[in-house]
Amino acid sequence: MVSYFIITGISSVPELQLPIFLLVLLIYIIILGGNMTILMLSCSDRQLHTPMYFFLANLSMVDISCSTVSLHKILLNFILGDRSVPYLACMIQMYLFSSLTFDEFAILAVMSYDRYVAVCNPLLYHIVMNQKVCIWLAVVSWISGFIIVLPPNILASNFTCYKSHEINHFFCDIVPLMEITCDDIAILQIVTFTVGISLFALLPFLMTFVPYIFIIIAILKIRTSTGRRKAFYTCSSHLTVVILLYLTIFFQYFTPKSYLKPGQENDLESSKLFSLFNTAAVPMLNPLIYSLKNRDVKLALRRELKRFKSSY
Repeated sequence: MVSYFIITGISSVPELQLPIFLLVLLIYIIILGGNMTILMLSCSDRQLHTPMYFFLANLSMVDISCSTVSLHKILLNFILGDRSVPYLACMIQMYLFSSLTFDEFAILAVMSYDRYVAVCNPLLYHIVMNQKVCIWLAVVSWISGFIIVLPPNILASNFTCYKSHEINHFFCDIVPLMEITCDDIAILQIVTFTVGISLFALLPFLMTFVPYIFIIIAILKIRTSTGRRKAFYTCSSHLTVVILLYLTIFFQYFTPKSYLKPGQENDLESSKLFSLFNTAAVPMLNPLIYSLKNRDVKLALRRELKRFKSSY
């Protein structure tokens, strides 16, 4: 049994510690700044008090929380010089990261449904997507992640034997934890595979992309090119974010990093850098995509800036 773990971090090369710290700090500042801006605009600007931006604000909160959970240890390791993490804190971090990751999938799925109603049933949009329904969908999206990931996390927290204190990652995650335990992980592998494939991946994937099949059919039925462009414009930002998320997840979990042989430490460190990019890419790019591709967000930002200047 262990009372604490050692997080090895992204790289053990001393010369790389400062560049990695500065890179992660820059990424984290961009994530906080961009998502806090989206969150502030969604709350303060009345023209953004719509279901779409309500769910976008929830997505920003998930991105801030998930990046804080996964990246904070890299920053603390450099500042404090302490790579250790208590056992309980490690279990909590593992649980929160997996829960928040699923929450992001769930909220993006709900946003797909919102876009489906907006394009396919525009006359009933404000009736179907009323305030009560939006709040209910958001609450279910948040709670579902914390419930679905409970079984594998409970099994992982009940390991009784470890071969090493060191977790070869930059935060506590279930896969590197499974690599250092000397307990039988067969049941955990089955549960992780079942939950991961059926509930964590397949269910949100279908709930996200099936509505877009009906959206595309509805757009193709629009006779005018202006109408088709307008309908597609309402979905373009969300669709871009969804494609980006699923591409990064695909490259993160379907790369051959699990097949590294002994003596390939450089390749292992490269894979951790790749994991860092995938972990931080979506939270960092989400607000940029919505601000660059969305006219309403840009207009709201201009109004807030004008209001700020006029107050001084």
